[in-house]
Amino acid sequence: MPYIAINTVQDLDPVQKEKIKAELGRLMSIIPTKTEAGLLIDFSGAHTLYKGGLEVNGAFIDLRLFGKSELEYKKKYCAEVLDLLSRELGIKKEDMYFTIGEYETWGARGELLH
Repeated sequence: MPYIAINTVQDLDPVQKEKIKAELGRLMSIIPTKTEAGLLIDFSGAHTLYKGGLEVNGAFIDLRLFGKSELEYKKKYCAEVLDLLSRELGIKKEDMYFTIGEYETWGARGELLH
């Protein structure tokens, strides 16, 4: 089950969330074995972000995956998500930050997977 957290300075309205959610789900298949059906999305808006002591109109995206995925697929997914958020929210790509964590253990459906 992939998890993606989108933290932005903007307060997202329901229409924006729905559009971005649908596109994140579609894009998830870029990473082999990952699907929209398992994707958990966490939107957090109205954050204040600073870089170098200055407030920025930015976003921080955190993707967490169960197991390892090849770099080429992660790069493609990252690029597509940044394009999506830039297009839909008007945030410059240079003001967005994206991390990917890969985990050997993951709790879901009442059990710890490994």
